[in-house]
Amino acid sequence: MGKLDGASVVIINYGAGNIKSIQFAFKRLGVDAVLSNNIDEIKAADKVIFPGVGEASSAMKMLQESGLDTLIPTLKQPVLGICLGMQLMCNSSEEGNTKGLGIFNVDVKKFSKDVKVPQMGWNVIADLKSDLFSGIKDKEFMYLVHSFYAEKCAEMIATTDYEIEYASALQKDNFYGVQFHPEKSGIIGSKILENFLKL
Repeated sequence: MGKLDGASVVIINYGAGNIKSIQFAFKRLGVDAVLSNNIDEIKAADKVIFPGVGEASSAMKMLQESGLDTLIPTLKQPVLGICLGMQLMCNSSEEGNTKGLGIFNVDVKKFSKDVKVPQMGWNVIADLKSDLFSGIKDKEFMYLVHSFYAEKCAEMIATTDYEIEYASALQKDNFYGVQFHPEKSGIIGSKILENFLKL
């Protein structure tokens, strides 16, 4: 198990996404994060990362096949959804007409045809709330790759502007979600992961 001040970190490995880069990002922080889809191992972790890259409906199907769709909403420790992981924690996604895990009370929509899709590259995060962004200034640049976005809602803890303003980070109780890739966002992204480990 990965340790930082004795904390173990599990990255949920359900077949959706480039989880190696997240594992390396924790390694740089001195933490050996474990890749696992084992329900007992995930439950026992101090911190859980729920990643995701790819298409929502097929990712949700993989979660359902391993029973993780029922497990994730019941977790009591801090959970961080990244990119598609965050979107799957919402009520629904227009991508593949997917019903989400319903942790965050918000829907995921597709960017309009007026902008280049996917949004790919660096953009700023603003209106930061939550200890996840402790010590981070407003309007820092983060790396994003996505065609769908979570609408602005009561649970948002950061916003980003790409044709419209949307929720680039969410929080409800012990659940956190970020649309951007902290593991690919340099020193500031690394600080966000470090903050998550301290929650």
